[in-house]
Amino acid sequence: MSSRDTAMYSVEFEINGEKRTIRVRAADVLLYTLRDKLGLTGSKSGCDNGDCGACTILVNRQPIKSCLMLTVEANGKQITTIEGLMNSPVQNAFVQNQAFQCGYCTPGFIVNCEGLRNVHPHADEETIRVWLESNICRCTSYEEIHHAVKDVFSAK
Repeated sequence: MSSRDTAMYSVEFEINGEKRTIRVRAADVLLYTLRDKLGLTGSKSGCDNGDCGACTILVNRQPIKSCLMLTVEANGKQITTIEGLMNSPVQNAFVQNQAFQCGYCTPGFIVNCEGLRNVHPHADEETIRVWLESNICRCTSYEEIHHAVKDVFSAK
């Protein structure tokens, strides 16, 4: 095999309720596979090292920074992106509380909060605060975001 040849691997997963099979290189990062191969552009590239949370998705209902996961690691997994959370209680709470400004980080926050609901369905104030620390917004004071998340948990 020459250095120009690249081995391709078949990856099967369920994404937003749809079974998909794609072929990827071993080094392909899931964030860019979602965006470039599947057209799911809601997950954003912010830092590419797991610090900002703009690329957060759910893998088997757990929040994961997709910039840190290889696509081949997603084989056999259930993936949910922001596109799979349309009209969810979390998304609606963000809209009702105007918990966004430029909107770049918003998908990551919404997906992370959905993950919080999955992992801690009765999250208290401290748990909410700690989970929100995994995402960065450069535009807001986080106050509206915090209110939106609290509203989701108080509505249960």
